[in-house]
Amino acid sequence: MIVGTAGHIDHGKTTLVHALTGVDTDRLPEEKKRGISIELGYAFLDVPGSPQDERIGFIDVPGHERLVHTMLAGATGIDFALLLVAADDGVMPQTREHLAVLSLLGLARGAVAITKVDRADAQRVDQVRAEVSALLSGSPLSGAPVIAVSAHSGEGVEALRALLFEAARAMPLRLQDASSFRLAIDRAFTLDGVGTVVTGTVHAGQLAVGDEVVLTPGATQGHARVRSLHAQNRTVTRAHAGQRCAVALAGVGKDQVARGQWLVVQGCASATDRIDASLTLWHDEAKALRSGTPVHVHIGSVDVLGTVAVLQVEGDESDGAASSMAPGSSALVQLVLRQPIGAWHGDRVVLRDNAASRTLAGGRVLDPFAPARYRRTPQRMAELHAWSQPDATSRLAALIGAAPFGVSLRRWALAEGTPANELPALPHGALHVVDAAHGDWTLGEAFARAAQEAVLGALATFHAREPNALGADAGRLRRLAAPRLAEPLWRALLASLRADGKLVLRGTFVHLPEHGLRLSATDERLAQKIKPLMSITAFEGCWVRDLAADTHESEALMRTTLARLAQRGELHQVMKDLYYSQDCVVRMAEILRSVAAGTPGEVTAARFRDATGLGRKRAIQVLEYFDRVGLLRRVGDVHRLRSDTQLFLGQVAA
Repeated sequence: MIVGTAGHIDHGKTTLVHALTGVDTDRLPEEKKRGISIELGYAFLDVPGSPQDERIGFIDVPGHERLVHTMLAGATGIDFALLLVAADDGVMPQTREHLAVLSLLGLARGAVAITKVDRADAQRVDQVRAEVSALLSGSPLSGAPVIAVSAHSGEGVEALRALLFEAARAMPLRLQDASSFRLAIDRAFTLDGVGTVVTGTVHAGQLAVGDEVVLTPGATQGHARVRSLHAQNRTVTRAHAGQRCAVALAGVGKDQVARGQWLVVQGCASATDRIDASLTLWHDEAKALRSGTPVHVHIGSVDVLGTVAVLQVEGDESDGAASSMAPGSSALVQLVLRQPIGAWHGDRVVLRDNAASRTLAGGRVLDPFAPARYRRTPQRMAELHAWSQPDATSRLAALIGAAPFGVSLRRWALAEGTPANELPALPHGALHVVDAAHGDWTLGEAFARAAQEAVLGALATFHAREPNALGADAGRLRRLAAPRLAEPLWRALLASLRADGKLVLRGTFVHLPEHGLRLSATDERLAQKIKPLMSITAFEGCWVRDLAADTHESEALMRTTLARLAQRGELHQVMKDLYYSQDCVVRMAEILRSVAAGTPGEVTAARFRDATGLGRKRAIQVLEYFDRVGLLRRVGDVHRLRSDTQLFLGQVAA
């Protein structure tokens, strides 16, 4: 169990921890000199008679108003709050703010120690006890035990220690936590003979000596190996959620580590600068929290500036966008951060005002990878309510039922901190796609049927509008029918419709079975004459005038026939009057992908020219054609291979 102290400056937090544990948590010379805590301090206390060798960890936080950000860095991982109020001072400003922090972090287990009772008479202690009772009223700690103590005389210390032992024994074990390992780093240093050491509270999962880990976020995510472990100030081979942990790392320098980073297992690293959360504005806040308000955002041990966007206030189901939330109210919000941080579903979040002078609100992360667009639509609100379900299985099922454009299972697992190979069972009837490049995707059964109907309807409309065209290009059809559907799901949708005989794929064109561009007898005759000629031109292609001359046909007739063959998907018109066969385009696409694999993803005209043996001008013309059909995307002087397309893969003309 992790106990976090809280309270106003000079109310005896460090002294009481010393009386309980025998450890002085003030380690810095400046702390010794000034007699106040500046940084987080740590101490430990064994629980007698515990079958699991339970040990209580104490996080001693600073009480000064300017150091609340440091207090928050330690408070986000605690299990039990110990709020201190000095008998001579009573409730003070930082007492109130620390209580707000603890409440907004969702802490409901705790106790209050009225300290320095040796400096006050019984009447004064009773008066402070009444102040504390009034202070806790309406907070999650309402009804918490209140114990009068004196660290100097020892009065009440044994009673408080016994209360903490009882709470620790009642603390449920978290050894079976199935989430991936995450530790919020609050300190980093170097030890001779050991190397870089990071400390923090383990928020989820388990870690063992020898495991490979990653620091995230950062300019470069540093990979490292666990050299040794200390959990609850004891040497161990394995640590788990709920423990204070020191991790000695091999392969990373101290200058690569900073408070606010996370230490995570490989495959769990993520960074985000846009978070959707469920938030409650503190009931004692003087004014409403409005969209656009700049705030300090605290998650884990990080403090980062951001902006609040209120999405929907609790109880307001209207379609109108909310712009503010009143004190004491709850709302769905989006936090737009100035720099990326690590965050996962369920993480606690606390907001302080832009000047970092008071605590405003708190809540928990729903979706750590929030969208910049469509964030207030009814569909998005339904997805956020799905993210609010109490367990992972329910959340995934509800999200699939609320997401008309599909759910990325890789993204969902990363947001949940769940290993990708331990996903809950998927709903029956969902369209599931396994995609090595983009990860698995799932589309709910009802949404899959609606998407199929949209595709068939868009094709029918296209044929009615352009009866002389063979069909719609697959990319154009996607823009018409399902522009926001993920590429893997789009391909699976077309494949299922094709397998059911509801549409026909011919090259890059899609048409209904009953619709086909028929060739005339003249077109058929010319097609047979040009087929052997186009097969011997390699990557240079064929010009209309040359084919007309070689076959002794008119250019006008040849141009009309080639255009019809291109509409049927049998030829490709790279530029005016220049045509390529399907086989030739497929081979050039294969070369292009191999060129892009070495960069990665980028293709220049010079490298494509060298790989194909084409001249520079022709190479540029072919690359521009691939841009137009959606295989490439032009970015400055380079062409980038689109990661969301399967054009020309496995397509060989008969």
